[in-house]
Amino acid sequence: MLKQTSDPRPRVGITAVGSALPDAVLTSQSLLHEAARGLGRTLPPTLLAQATGIITRRVAADDEHASTFAVRAARRALAAASLDPHDIDLLLFASASRDMVEPATAHIVQAELGSNAHALDVTNACNSFINGIDLARVMIQAGRARRALVVTGETPSRAVRRAPADLAAFRDGFAGYTFGDAGAAVVLEAVERGGILDVDTETRSEHWDVGGIPGGGSRHPRGDDHTYFRGDGHELRGVFEKTGTSVVERTLHRNGLDWSCFAKVLVHQVTVPYLERFTELTGVPAEKLVITVPELGNIASASIGVQLEKAYEELLPGDRVLFVGLGGGISIMTMIWEKS
Repeated sequence: MLKQTSDPRPRVGITAVGSALPDAVLTSQSLLHEAARGLGRTLPPTLLAQATGIITRRVAADDEHASTFAVRAARRALAAASLDPHDIDLLLFASASRDMVEPATAHIVQAELGSNAHALDVTNACNSFINGIDLARVMIQAGRARRALVVTGETPSRAVRRAPADLAAFRDGFAGYTFGDAGAAVVLEAVERGGILDVDTETRSEHWDVGGIPGGGSRHPRGDDHTYFRGDGHELRGVFEKTGTSVVERTLHRNGLDWSCFAKVLVHQVTVPYLERFTELTGVPAEKLVITVPELGNIASASIGVQLEKAYEELLPGDRVLFVGLGGGISIMTMIWEKS
């Protein structure tokens, strides 16, 4: 059973969820064919699917942006909660992607929704969405907001080298071939029971340069070459394996829980081999996972939100869910949520 605390602050829970996906489907075989054409050489057609376990992913159309999927997911979440946009007084756009450097994409989302909440962006790579949920929870507990809408819209497919100049560029950007696009949203408010029960984090910033998209900031303000994802997938995986499992173990031990206490375990999904390795190292039963990566790829911070909507309706009041977030930088985050 969960260890009890005497926290005087109000309980805050997730009361509605929504997600959104682009219509366009891109297969790994087609993506690899594009890369091979750019290289001017033949590549094994099953190379990408075999290496990652990803068969397809959804990709945004030219007129779709990060805010597009955030707005669509937000409307689904608001409809599920029977709320109007004006019922929200805090709007957080929490994503690794954004429409532009300035202004905050939260304002673009808000203008489209027609709300007038306090709006701002939260950015921490693939942990952005969970960080946004945690920040909204704390602001509600502090009396700064009554009801929050946390949204993400991810378009990392725009950072994929579809036509690499040479094999070195292909290898450097290979981790990016896992990316797909999506959006997710949750409504948070005070609840009588359950809600977010525990949050834990671990940050290893000494690994910040292992992977990412270097362009758009003051270091590389211009130049298309800096707008592509580049990184060492094996090094990222090694850090996550070493650090992430210890955070999960710490969370379970601190709260006196084991895997039988959770209805679902939602973990950020990068590739199928990594997910399999995660289950091997942690011992989480495979049936507790909501697997999306083979058909959607790595959808960055939207990963846990999309999984949550898939599982939400089958969850009963009192069911507990463990979120396990992994983000470049590098950060690991766990959150225990109980459905009210």
